[in-house]
Amino acid sequence: MSDIGYCDTSLPYEVRAKDLVDRMNLTEKVHWMGDNVSKPIPRFRLPKYQWWSEALHGVAHVGRGTFFTELVPGATSFPTVIHTTASFNKSLWNAIGKVVSTEARAMYNLGQGGLTYWSPNINPVRDPRWGRITETSGEDPFVVGVYGVNYVRGLQDIEGQEHTADPGSRPLKVSACCKHFAAYDLDNWKKVNRQTFDAQVTEQDMVETFLRPFEMCVRDGDVSSVMCSFNKVNKVPTCADPFLLKKTFREEWKLNGYIVADCDSIEVMHNDNKMNWLGDTPEDAVAQTLKAGLDLDCGDTYPKSLEKSVKQGKVNEADVDKSLKYLFVVLMRLGFFDGSPSFKSLGKKDICTQEHVELAGQAAREGIVLLNNVDATLPLNPEAFKTLAIIGPLANATKQMLGNYEGNPCRYVSPLSGFSAFGEVIYAEGCPGLNCPNDTKITEATEAAKQADATILVVGTDLSIEREDHDRNDLLLPGLQQDLVEQVANASKGPVILVVMTAGGVDISFAKDDNKIKGILWVGHPGQEGGRAIADVVFGKYNPGGRLPVTWYTADYVDKLPMTSMQLRPVEEKGYPGRTYKFFNGSTVYPFAYGLSYTSFNYKLTTPTNVSIPIKLNNTQHCHELELTDTSVQQPCPSVVVNDLTCEDKIALEVEVQNTGDKDGSEVVIVYSKPPDGIVGTPFQQVVEFERVFVAAKQSQKVNFELNVCKSLNIVDSSGYKVLPSGLHKIMLGTSSEQIDVNVSFAS
Repeated sequence: MSDIGYCDTSLPYEVRAKDLVDRMNLTEKVHWMGDNVSKPIPRFRLPKYQWWSEALHGVAHVGRGTFFTELVPGATSFPTVIHTTASFNKSLWNAIGKVVSTEARAMYNLGQGGLTYWSPNINPVRDPRWGRITETSGEDPFVVGVYGVNYVRGLQDIEGQEHTADPGSRPLKVSACCKHFAAYDLDNWKKVNRQTFDAQVTEQDMVETFLRPFEMCVRDGDVSSVMCSFNKVNKVPTCADPFLLKKTFREEWKLNGYIVADCDSIEVMHNDNKMNWLGDTPEDAVAQTLKAGLDLDCGDTYPKSLEKSVKQGKVNEADVDKSLKYLFVVLMRLGFFDGSPSFKSLGKKDICTQEHVELAGQAAREGIVLLNNVDATLPLNPEAFKTLAIIGPLANATKQMLGNYEGNPCRYVSPLSGFSAFGEVIYAEGCPGLNCPNDTKITEATEAAKQADATILVVGTDLSIEREDHDRNDLLLPGLQQDLVEQVANASKGPVILVVMTAGGVDISFAKDDNKIKGILWVGHPGQEGGRAIADVVFGKYNPGGRLPVTWYTADYVDKLPMTSMQLRPVEEKGYPGRTYKFFNGSTVYPFAYGLSYTSFNYKLTTPTNVSIPIKLNNTQHCHELELTDTSVQQPCPSVVVNDLTCEDKIALEVEVQNTGDKDGSEVVIVYSKPPDGIVGTPFQQVVEFERVFVAAKQSQKVNFELNVCKSLNIVDSSGYKVLPSGLHKIMLGTSSEQIDVNVSFAS
């Protein structure tokens, strides 16, 4: 082995990777670029490798690289991503990533896991019907990006080696993958499916929303892999778009890693029954994608057709070599060839530890959102409410709490089990299955509610309603679940608490307006410890502090625009409303970032509330025109392109968060920016920072933010330029009246 160059640890990874590739013939090369399992090459001791593993919210059994056996029957299963995002807790997201990567490394040592994990999903939620909301971090692209950066850092970073002089040689704990770029948030809606969908996207929306989380994931998270999506964007398949793959990810953002196609994305390009882009043959398709910059095929089109394509002269073998080098360098950074001594001791003892299980419970508690609390009914006093009716199709949920891209959990704590720790329970399913097709079990449920001191109703959705390849058609509770809620509430002897277990929003206006329903909680899909977390919140062992990561629209929203309309801003000529909190100003069930607490908070700014940012331009920095709502208004310098500025100006904020109530609690401080008035197409406001802070009762905590003026005050104009407008910007703190006026001006 000492005579084999790629095994010489004194050489740089790039040199070793080149040596390895140079030893391979073309047939061997293409079999390392797809089909998920890369074949061993005994003549120079290259072992096989399985590329595809998943770790969205725990080590998953999805993909061929990771599996569970009697030796390792399960791994810690955290809440789904949309639930954990509701915590708005960056350190929690990072901590989960660290635990998941520790368990992944332990499983790798035991021969049951891989090193390359195609997670997280960082597609912003554009439409409330999308089936994959459960996998994502909500509708705000900045929040999605911050989640991605923290989770990726948790997965990949090795303590003390988070930043190196050469990022391309930085060692990795495991390899993460930010997916799926770009403009992918439609799976299967009214006969429109993701494999053939052509997303018509403006440059403004692409830069502002669809690509922003990916830029953050690459630049700030230093992710080692990204995945392109099935769909086309403006008639070009994303996996064959050199502007995205080469120019944007490689050249502009400096990706240190490889680019992989979503599974079978190349195959759909030449399949007559699917996309069949440009009438491509398989050999044409692989030439298109490889030249565009795609390194790895989650599928078998590269192994089957790439060698033929090279021999037909459609693509250069040097392009094959380049992609292989990217792949091998990542494996070298992971210690696949040399080993990783710091992780050698990890094994079964490091999976499903008590510490990991407790973190899953804490994540479940932090993501729960209190939506309604009439007469401060919650939290319930266990001394006053000793008999509990636990009712609903999800009242005894186990696997349903895990969502998708899940693994086998360490254990389950169902809502029924969680509430059993607080009193005597009377259980009634209420529906014959989650879809609640008839009312045959409602009478049993109402009888249970008549006997109990308090009633807990657990309703919502599971993967039969919201999942990959299955979008929703409406925003209602399934079947007769609403009837169940209304009849039980009417019959209940004591207060009724409604627990909503969904990924996306549902229109529960009927429950908000029902005086017999005293409390409403959204609990996402809360993972293996979900039942314990829900009961802890209801009985006050934990004070909820989560916030909704998506807008909950009223049911008629989906009648106003098709899911295929990609624009975020209103389309006036078609009568389409805007999307997300940034561009929708109609009525909602609950707005983005909504969430209550068992205590109350006040904010007080302790920094100046008026700030001036004068920027002097040199003779190579030029003013940029903006489209104004009042064309009679003349501005000497409306804006400047951000890339033309040094962007060194900062705004310091210090916020004193006062807990004015009598219970300890956590508050999420969200900082928004609002652009100057009078510019066409700007968002109402946009998140630019946030922090979750714990504050003891009657105490206060100071939270400090430092905002970069270019990053926090820029807008994207209709041409796709990021610009810094002149004029009066506003920095706002959540829904409080506290704000800072920032006056930006340019002068030559």
